[in-house]
Amino acid sequence: MQISNLKHGGNVYANAKKLNLLPSEIIDASASLVPFDPPQILIDSLNDEIKNLGFRYYPERNLNDLKEIIGQFHGINPDNILPGNGASELITWAGYEASKFGISCIPSPSFVDYERSLNCWNSNFIHCELPKNWNDIFPQSFPLHPKGDVIWITNPHNPTGQLWEKNSLEEVVKKYKLVICDEAFLSITPNGEKESLIPLTQRFDNLLVLRSLTKIFNIPGLRLGYVIGSSKILKKWEINRDPWPLNSFSIKAGIDLLSNKKFYEQWTKQIHSWINIERQRVFEKLSKIENLKVHSSSTNFFLIESKTSLSPNIKYLENKGILLRECTSFKFLDEKWARISLQNRKNNTLLCKEIQNSFRK
Repeated sequence: MQISNLKHGGNVYANAKKLNLLPSEIIDASASLVPFDPPQILIDSLNDEIKNLGFRYYPERNLNDLKEIIGQFHGINPDNILPGNGASELITWAGYEASKFGISCIPSPSFVDYERSLNCWNSNFIHCELPKNWNDIFPQSFPLHPKGDVIWITNPHNPTGQLWEKNSLEEVVKKYKLVICDEAFLSITPNGEKESLIPLTQRFDNLLVLRSLTKIFNIPGLRLGYVIGSSKILKKWEINRDPWPLNSFSIKAGIDLLSNKKFYEQWTKQIHSWINIERQRVFEKLSKIENLKVHSSSTNFFLIESKTSLSPNIKYLENKGILLRECTSFKFLDEKWARISLQNRKNNTLLCKEIQNSFRK
């Protein structure tokens, strides 16, 4: 087992308590969530569940209704779908599956939960270093074909924000015993859905695609995701997992959020417009800071790189109630790097101003 630094962003409650602030007063640029209020359709869904006292009963164990809705949404057989308690639970089970095949390759820097998952099952893994420089044209061809049995792909990649091109990923799928593709941020990425590997799951039984509803609807507290892949694999997970992995509120929310395709398209259009406008604006402001490199990204988060440690800057911002994602827990990155997630226009303006101030101290 490799001991990993399993830090996450989104530590709003701890920092609010430390600064004697309300959680809502924290600008959390450490977690890559959409900064909009949850849609009314979600609020209505949760209120209906309370009004009808649906939570008085055990949730549906086989989750057939939710599987059916997700299947209709993607045009996939519901037997090839397994909803989960956020993508994190499904990443744990993906680690279980990976442990059967041998050595996992993790293109890095990468999401630390893949390591946690593999450690759960005493599975061997290696880190394969991604290039630290890339251009601003997306999608890009996937740059690695390391030796190994299993490969973990994130599209768009976390923390770099690179969007990988579907055809280049299909070539990767052909080379490994198992390919796990985490598309948690793909739906919020402009033009991202074109690069989804979900259609390929109908041709390749060695492909598992993970999805999250947390990021797009700003509902990390509800814990809702799903995996698409071989029904044979997913049936085994279903037998071994907790009997009630999703609560009644998450099930109801998932059904209502994905039942209305017109609403979903309008919601994502709003998100993509926000990203395209604010990303450019924030990039231009931060690029004016001397000795700071702002790396290109396809999505709502991006990396900055300094010639010196960013730890004092991050500490300064933290004391102002602004959280960035420090990158020492990411393999091949260090204290000279940080990840920033886009906020609403007002908070982005304040964020850029305070980052600039942090370099003047």
